[in-house]
Amino acid sequence: MSSQNADRLYELLPVVHRLRDADRGYPLRGLLQVISEQVNIVDADIAQFYENWFIETCQDWVVPYIGDLIGYVPSYDIGDPGGIQKARALARERILIPRREVANTIRFRRRKGTLAILEDLATAVAGWPARAVEFYRLLSFLQNINYLNLDRGRTADLRDGAALDDLGSSFEKTAHIVDVRCINARHFPEFYNIPSVGVFVWRLKTYSVTRAPAFCEDGSPNCFSFSVLGNDVPLYNRSQPTSAHPPGKLNLPTPITRRGLERDETGTTTRPAGSGIPYYYGNGKSFEIWTGSPRKLVDPKSLVVADLTDWTYRPLPGKVAIDPVLGRIAFAPIQARRPNVSVSYQYAFSADMGGGEYDRRLSQPSVFSLYLVGENEGFKHIRNALERWRSDKPANAVIEITDSGVYVEPINITLHPGQTLQLRAANRKRPVIRLLNWQTSAPDNLTIAGATADEGKAVGEPTSWFTLDGITVTGRGVQVQGEVGGVTIRHSTLVPGWGLDCNCEPSRPSDPSLELDDAPNCVRIEHSIIGAIHVNRNEVREDPCLIYISDSIVDATSSAAIAVGAPERLCAYAVLTIKRCTVFGQVQTHSISVAENSIFVGVMRDCRRQEGCMRFCYVSPGSRTPRRYECQPDMVEQAVQALAKSSAQKYTLSARERMRVEPQFNNVRYGTPTYCQLSDLCATEITQGADDDSEMGVFHDLYQPQRMASLRARLEEYTPAGMTAGIIVAS
Repeated sequence: MSSQNADRLYELLPVVHRLRDADRGYPLRGLLQVISEQVNIVDADIAQFYENWFIETCQDWVVPYIGDLIGYVPSYDIGDPGGIQKARALARERILIPRREVANTIRFRRRKGTLAILEDLATAVAGWPARAVEFYRLLSFLQNINYLNLDRGRTADLRDGAALDDLGSSFEKTAHIVDVRCINARHFPEFYNIPSVGVFVWRLKTYSVTRAPAFCEDGSPNCFSFSVLGNDVPLYNRSQPTSAHPPGKLNLPTPITRRGLERDETGTTTRPAGSGIPYYYGNGKSFEIWTGSPRKLVDPKSLVVADLTDWTYRPLPGKVAIDPVLGRIAFAPIQARRPNVSVSYQYAFSADMGGGEYDRRLSQPSVFSLYLVGENEGFKHIRNALERWRSDKPANAVIEITDSGVYVEPINITLHPGQTLQLRAANRKRPVIRLLNWQTSAPDNLTIAGATADEGKAVGEPTSWFTLDGITVTGRGVQVQGEVGGVTIRHSTLVPGWGLDCNCEPSRPSDPSLELDDAPNCVRIEHSIIGAIHVNRNEVREDPCLIYISDSIVDATSSAAIAVGAPERLCAYAVLTIKRCTVFGQVQTHSISVAENSIFVGVMRDCRRQEGCMRFCYVSPGSRTPRRYECQPDMVEQAVQALAKSSAQKYTLSARERMRVEPQFNNVRYGTPTYCQLSDLCATEITQGADDDSEMGVFHDLYQPQRMASLRARLEEYTPAGMTAGIIVAS
C-alpha cells in the first residue's frame, strides 16, 4: 500500500464493477481517487512515523527528542533553539543539535578520555576537520641517559627548513620551554603547558577547478598561472579520508608548501628530491596539468618545485617548474609555446558563494527549451546557442554550460516581451566568461537589452526576465538596458574591478560590475560576489528600481568608492533590500526598505530616511540611514555615554568604542582564501551581533559562533582527566 497511484483503490475492484462504472462515465472512479489521495497522505505519515524512530532517517525536529532518550544535553552557550517553522531557523537548529553527534553519542562516550575522540568531536559537532595535539610532548626536558627519546625535547635545527615552516602549527616538532598560562585564557593564552591539549580546526573549505585553461602571462608564452583570472592562488591539498590518529597533512585541507611538495609528507625524509610530488599530483589528487590537443597529462617525473615569485627561475629542458604557494607554472624557455595548457587544482574559501564547482540547486520554468554548450556538446560557443535561441524564439529557454572552460566572446542578448532566458552553469561546474575589447567606439559589457515599445510590445504583455546562474564574468561588467522586467544573479561572480593582477589587486577599481540603464524594474542578487552597482534611471518617467541582495558580497574595492549608487547624482533611484551581506563602499540610494545582519564598510546615504529600517547591522559613522535597531556602533556609544561624566569623556570613550567595534577582516581582496572572513581580533559585537547571535555579514549562515561554543562545551566533557583543551583556528 505504498504506491502513490491515484487509481490504487479503483484497480482493486473487480472488473465487472469497473465496466459498469465506465458505462456511467466513471463516477465511482472519481470518488475513489479522492479517497486514495487521503489514503496516500495517511500512508506517507505512517511511513515517516516509522522512519522517525531512527536517527539516520528521522526528520530534523525529531533529533532533539532522540538525543534526550540517550541523555544528550545540547549546549546553549550562544542562543537557544527556537521554532523550526522556517528554513533558516531549521539550519540553525542543525548547528545547535547536530545529527551526527547525537548518532554517535554512545560511541563517543565509550571512547571518552582518548585524544582521537577530540578530533571526531570537531567533525561531528562543528563540521570542521581537526587535529589534536598534546603540548606536553613539545616541552623540553632533561632525559635519562639510560632511556633516550630522540624525537622529543629537541632544540631547533636551523638546517631543517621543513621543521621551521611547521612552527606554530599542529605539525610542529620543535621543543619549547614550559609556560604556566592556560590555553583557554581570555587574554594572552599560551599553549605550551603540561596539561594543555590543542584542537586545531580548519574552517576554510576546499573547492575544485576541473580542467580549466591556465592563464598565460603577458609577454611570457611559457609562464602560466593556475587561476584563469591571472591572480596568484595558493594550491590546497585534496584531503584524503583516514581513520588513523593523528591525521597527517595529506588528510587535512592544508595549503601545499614548496618544501611539502618537494619532500614526502607521509613522514619519510630520506627519499630523493621531488618524491612528494606523486602524493599531490595525478588523477583524483590535489592538482593536474595537461598540454596539447588532445590533452596529455604532464609526466610527474618532469615536474620540479621552484620559487616563481619574479618569474626569474628557468627550468631545464624537459622540465616543468611548479610553485604551489603562488599557483604558477613555468615551462622551459627553449621549448615551443605550449598550446592548450589546462589545469585542475584545489583552492580554499569560506562558503559556497559565487561561481564555483559546488552543489547548488537549479531551477527553471516547467516548460522550457534547453541549449547545451560545452566541449562535448552540440554548441561549442555561447554565441552559437544564442543564434539558435534567436531563431527558435521560445518563451522560456535555458542555455547551460556543461564544463569549466573559458568562453572569450562578446555576448549581447535581446529579450522580447514575455521571454525568459537563463544563462547558467551545470551543477558542479565553473565556467568563466571573459570579455575583451571587441568594439572601438562602444562598450563591450555583457549586454542584456529588452525590446522597446515600437518593436511590438503591447500594453499589459508580460515582462521579460534574465537569470545568470553559476557564471564568473571577468574583463568587463554586465549592462542591462531597455524593456527588461527583471534580472536574477545567483551563485555568480562579477569580478570586482573587472579583473585581477597577480597580487589580487583590481585592474579597474573605479568601474562598475553591474550597470542598470533605465532597466530593469527588479534585480535579485543571491549568494554572489559582485563589484559596484550603478543605477541610471529616469526619476520622472520610471518608478524606482527594486534591488534585493542576500548572502552576497558587494565590493567596490574601496570604502570611499560607490558600491551602490548613481554616477554624478546624489543617490541611485532604487529601493534597496539587503540581508546578510558585506558591502565595501558607499551606499547611496533613494530608500532602504530593510537592511539586516549586514556590514557596511563605507558611508551610507539614504534620501528617504522616514521609510524602512536597519536592524542588527554595522553602519559606518557619519551615515544617513532610516531608523536603526540594535546596530553598531550605536549600541556601544549609548553604553559609554551613559557612564561618561563629562563631554570630553563622552567624546573620548565614544571614539575608542567606535574604533573597537569596527569590523576587521583577514583579507579584503577578492581572490584570496580568507576574503571577507572576519578576523579573530574582531569585536564580539560583530562576530555575535546578528539577530540570532551569529556573525554579521555575508558568512552569517555558517553559524560559526554557535559551532565554536558547542565544540568548546563538548571538549570540556570529553577531555582526558587532568588536561585542559583549547580550540586553535588553523584557517
